[in-house]
Amino acid sequence: MLKHIYEFLERDDGPTAVEYAVMLALIVVACMVSVLQMSNATADSFDASAAELAGALGS
Repeated sequence: MLKHIYEFLERDDGPTAVEYAVMLALIVVACMVSVLQMSNATADSFDASAAELAGALGS
């Protein structure tokens, strides 16, 4: 029984902490890029709406 436990603990065929850290970093970067793009699109939309309102109200 102990032999099986030692073999299980010594195997390193699964993902390691470094691989998890790299995946987490890539996910964080992807989230940051998408939030940045969404904020830019939202700002452009508000700017266009403000320009339309200003034109409609004659300001």
